[in-house]
Amino acid sequence: MLIYNTLTRLKERFVPIHEGRVGMYVCGPTVYGDPHLGHARPSITFDVLFRYMKQLGYKVRYVRNITDVGHLEHDADEGEDKIAKKARLEQLEPMEVAQYYTNRYHAAMAALNVLPPSIEPHATGHIIEQEELVKEILANGYAYESNGSVYFDVEKYDRDHKYGVLSGRNLDEVRNASRELDGVGEKRAQADFALWKKAQPEHIMRWPSPWSDGFPGWHCECTAMGRKYLGSHFDIHGGGMDLVFPHHECEIAQAVASQGEPMVRYWMHNNMITINGKKMGKSLGNFITLEQFFTGDHELLEQAYSPMTVRFFILQAHYRGTVDFSNEALKAAEKAYERMLDGWHRLQELKPADTSSVSVAEFRSRCAEAMDDDLNTPIVIATLFDACKVVNQVNDGNATLTAHDIEELKSVFGTYLFDVLGVRDDSAGGDGVDLTPYKKAVDLLLEVRKNAKAARDWATSDLIRDRLNEAGFDVKDTKDGFEWKVR
Repeated sequence: MLIYNTLTRLKERFVPIHEGRVGMYVCGPTVYGDPHLGHARPSITFDVLFRYMKQLGYKVRYVRNITDVGHLEHDADEGEDKIAKKARLEQLEPMEVAQYYTNRYHAAMAALNVLPPSIEPHATGHIIEQEELVKEILANGYAYESNGSVYFDVEKYDRDHKYGVLSGRNLDEVRNASRELDGVGEKRAQADFALWKKAQPEHIMRWPSPWSDGFPGWHCECTAMGRKYLGSHFDIHGGGMDLVFPHHECEIAQAVASQGEPMVRYWMHNNMITINGKKMGKSLGNFITLEQFFTGDHELLEQAYSPMTVRFFILQAHYRGTVDFSNEALKAAEKAYERMLDGWHRLQELKPADTSSVSVAEFRSRCAEAMDDDLNTPIVIATLFDACKVVNQVNDGNATLTAHDIEELKSVFGTYLFDVLGVRDDSAGGDGVDLTPYKKAVDLLLEVRKNAKAARDWATSDLIRDRLNEAGFDVKDTKDGFEWKVR
């Protein structure tokens, strides 16, 4: 097994197990609350990987799960199921809660221009597969039953294999890090984790099994569903860095204990998002949902930020680096996004010349090299800004480009800004409104203004400019006439 926390030099080192097809599994959300900024980062990170793999010509089966059972309060093995708790408090069916927040998650992902996965399995829809996984681990001697629950025997597994290969922790560190929990008497050792939990009488979500009416442990779902849809060996498993231990470490142990060898070849983890230097959390009062970002309805927000501003903000940092939210950082990302689109719009209006006075040949190769080097999206963005400088030079009359080179720049922007980075051009229509029917009218008004300026009719010129400004249009005079955009 090759365990990487990165895919350094993607084209040189990455060879899919199933030739021509990539199997990728990413841990999706636990649907008991509104999606927040922490959901956006892994979703965007692995969306970019999904897009780039397809751009390289791979067929990709992208599986992203929905956790709707087994993710317990306080600890992965103890406490009350978060969805069941929400259902009890709101007097709803658990699946009603799960469906409501799944819908909210999907809407937020669509706003962020995150592509849907190939398959989106729910944990509750794969109880049988999880029970079969537990049976295999029991049969191989790496688990034991206790009072209707089943626990993974970490110490025995560690003797035969090695527990901690991904996180680098040894078993002594795991023991010392384990907390005293209710129900620990059922376990042989503190580090053991639940594969199946017997449901208490008040527990709403339960299924029959050979051991008890209960529910699977949190770690089981990804191992069972990954194997079902991607096979006993697949290429990439991803998620947030907070999942390295214990979730992904336990997944590795479950796979080896059940089938004798690892299931995943490459592991990828995005880093966290902090808010003003602190980890985001409801108890700290700095928990901001994506909807609140989009509406500006939170005391920590000075304004609303569009979904594309949030996406651009995340892409400006490497996925393995920490991203710290602040209003200043979001405003800077908003301006950068607008500058990028201004360059794209100017590119559409460039007039070709017979010769090019500047070279555009390097932009495509620089973008490709950055993406191959561990998905270095900040370098891709910096390269596209360099391309914008060339566009602005031509637009200002300080350089020339042939029709061929203009089309090459359009192709580079189309491939890397829109197709790979997944940035959407929302500027032309403000809030997603299509302004195509109005473009001729605005252009006509500005032609009238241009003629008024030529005739030194400043009153008419200023009137048209001011009224368009009041309506939300920014007008800029250029050497060849004018350009405009919607604020």
